[in-house]
Amino acid sequence: MEIDTAINWHNVLSALVFSGIGLAVYTLGFIILSLLTPKVHIWREINEEKNVAIAIFLGAIALGIAIIISAAVRG
Repeated sequence: MEIDTAINWHNVLSALVFSGIGLAVYTLGFIILSLLTPKVHIWREINEEKNVAIAIFLGAIALGIAIIISAAVRG
């Protein structure tokens, strides 16, 4: 029995394109979040003030955006 070791470059290119689009949308989501909270400097609150609530909120937003992007890519 012979194993097919050929790489399907169409699938590789598709994965790279969807990954790039997903990262762009993910970054855009965080930029929009940053614009919606102008009075709060998110990274200063997490790093200097050790605000755990904002860190958990940001993590939940990140997971939500990732799930939406994943569902969109799957179709």
